[in-house]
Order: sequence, then structure tokens, then C-alpha cells
Amino acid sequence: MKSEPSNFVEEMWRNITLEAKSVIDKEPVLKFFLNQTVLSQKNFETALECRLLNALINNQLPETFLKYHLSQQQKLHRVKAATLDILAIKNRDSACNSELEAFLYYKGFLALQAYRLAHSLWCDGYRVLALFIQSNTSKYFGVDIHPAAKIGVSVMLDHATGLVVGETAVVEDYVSIMQGVTLGGTGKEEGERHPKIRRGVLIGAGAKILGNIEVGEGSMIGACSVVLKSVSPQSLVAGVPGLVIGNAATDNPALVMNHYFEA
Repeated sequence: MKSEPSNFVEEMWRNITLEAKSVIDKEPVLKFFLNQTVLSQKNFETALECRLLNALINNQLPETFLKYHLSQQQKLHRVKAATLDILAIKNRDSACNSELEAFLYYKGFLALQAYRLAHSLWCDGYRVLALFIQSNTSKYFGVDIHPAAKIGVSVMLDHATGLVVGETAVVEDYVSIMQGVTLGGTGKEEGERHPKIRRGVLIGAGAKILGNIEVGEGSMIGACSVVLKSVSPQSLVAGVPGLVIGNAATDNPALVMNHYFEA
């Protein structure tokens, strides 16, 4: 897993603006929309804020609230994380033809950036405001991620509809999660009660991972599995209840995105 160059945010933004201009040439009906969301923006940071404000706030809060509630350091972290998330989509999703498409239309990406905003607010003590963002993310994107959850970078939420991530869940870097996944609890426990998903894990559509358990690095969870016990690294898990049926076919299932296996 290679590190990104120091100017990767600027390079990403340059690609997105060039792609927007190319789209306008081919589909001029989108000129106003692309000018508003991309070409009139100063940089990737302001474009990302504009996209989230338009999608989530809908005149319910003053547009200046981001300036007063987030430090510049937090903003820089979120911008870098968003850039890595777009690269994850572009590199892993064969349906994604450009970085512009991921930025504008992939609701898994937008929901993840809304979570990152809510998480920053939560950590700074603005918990009611964070829950406001969470509620609107669920309403508009069909994705429910508690703002206290901890999610790394270069994460892809593919399709994302129906995704639920609980308060004490952890998702490390380079993870791919399909639609309909639940990282939930098993009842009314308090404290640490949600799964810990380690680096490089691929979670198939509809899988449910419940309780304060660990899914080891580089594991693959088959679609619609119900996982109730911790899983060692590089495991292949399938079934209800989920059982280890072998080893993951690759060291990094989340990057390869091959969901096929033979039971």
C-alpha cells in the first residue's frame, strides 16, 4: 500500500476541474451545475464544503457554521481523507470512470465525508450539532454512522445504502464495505460494544458483524454473513452464523474487490 505524494490533494483537484470542463464540452446542459459545484470553487476544500452544505444543511443552519466550529487542522485532515477516499473509489470500483464522478455522485463517498464532519464536531464537544449532521446523513443518503465511531482513510463505502455503524465501532484504513452492512451491537450493553474492523478487510453486501469483536487484517466477510465471534487475520468468513471456511484469496481483499469464493 503505497504512500501518496505530498501534493496529491492539489493533483486530485486539478484532475476534477479538467474533467468538469470536459463534461461541459460534451454535455453543456450541466454547465451551471458544474460551475457552481466545481469550477467556481477556490480549491478542493471549498468544493467539498459546498457539496456537503448543499446536500445536508438545506438552509437549516447558517453556511458560516463550518468556519466557527472547525479548526484549520481539522479541515486539512478531512480534505486529505476525502482525497484518499476518492482515490479508493477510482481504484477499486470498475463502474467509476473519473474522480469527478466519485466526488459529485457517489453517495457512499458523500456520506463518509458527512461522517468525518460530524466526527470532528463530536470530538470538539459539539455533540448535538454532530447528531444533527448524522440525522441528515441518514435522511438524505440512507447511511447511519454514529459520529463517535472511528473510521480511517482510503475507505470505500460501495453503494452504501442501508449501512449502519455503531458508536464504538472502529474501521481502519484501506477497508471496503458494501451496501446493507451493519457494524452493530448485540443488545443493550454499555461501553465498547461494536466491531473493530482491521486494515484491508472486505465486507460483502448485507453482512452483519455484531458485538465487541475483531475482524483481523486482510479478512473477507462473505455477503449476508452474520459474524458474532472474532476472526483471525486473512480469514474467509461466510454463513449464518459466520464461520471461517478458509483463507482470504489475497493479502488485501479490500483493494482487489473479488467477492467470489468456493465454499
